[in-house]
Amino acid sequence: MTALSDRIKNKQFAITAEIVPPVSASADLLLHEAEHLRGLVDAINVTDGAGATTTMSSFAASAILAGAGFEPVLQITCRDRNRIALTADLLGAAAQGSYNLLVLMGDDPAKGDQPEAKPVFDLDSRQVMSLARSLRDEAVLPSGKPVSSPPPFYIGAADMPLDPPADWKPDALQSKIDCGAQFTQTQFCFEPEVAARFIGRLHDAGITEQVGVLLGIGPIISAKSARWMNSNLYGVTIPEQTIARLEGASDAKAEGRAICAELIEQYRQIPGLAGVHIMAPAQKPDAIADAIKLAS
Repeated sequence: MTALSDRIKNKQFAITAEIVPPVSASADLLLHEAEHLRGLVDAINVTDGAGATTTMSSFAASAILAGAGFEPVLQITCRDRNRIALTADLLGAAAQGSYNLLVLMGDDPAKGDQPEAKPVFDLDSRQVMSLARSLRDEAVLPSGKPVSSPPPFYIGAADMPLDPPADWKPDALQSKIDCGAQFTQTQFCFEPEVAARFIGRLHDAGITEQVGVLLGIGPIISAKSARWMNSNLYGVTIPEQTIARLEGASDAKAEGRAICAELIEQYRQIPGLAGVHIMAPAQKPDAIADAIKLAS
């Protein structure tokens, strides 16, 4: 078991944070950024070519963090590897101390920094979750060959929070649970009322007893950034009153961190919510650390 899984299992409010590996062949910058989060988060997500852009390998970055005493959440996408490479990399990740997984499809290479790259998508995210579960629980490769030391994976999936209509059912998330998901980290959710209704419906459907839900939040750097997120990030709504606060603040970045801290405090009060996942793609991890400290 991992510290993250123990915390969720014991219904203690969990906090995870996301960092982007550097475009570097040195571990120094990665470790410097992670150090801001030491002792403040339960685990650190390491992105896998987010936006289909090239960075240090998420597998290598996760191993470096694990070796430095951090608990990583290895993000693994289906975009770049066939099933042979995925299986090999999963075994290698576990051998180096990366046990938490967040399995994603991955962004289209056409939208990235090398649009001529060929996508793979040999397996989809549900199939990779099933693969990780089989490696762990059955100790066999897809070929049937035995695995001598099975990996103790804690398997995660992505989800999209929403204000659920009356006839909505969480079928998509349930299908990921059926494939092995044990926790989920969501897209940004900046509306506490929507968050409460969403988690309430998951609770009513029995989902929160099957999977730990971590709602996505983050410090926003400006009103302009908030409007961009509303226009360009699918499923994200930043309320007008939040944008007005950012617009009227003398220090928008500080105000964004204060808003994030308020969300942490409000989300702690939602029954059935396992925790929050904090993302700050346009900022360094110190912005995340500041928000957590404000909420402490």
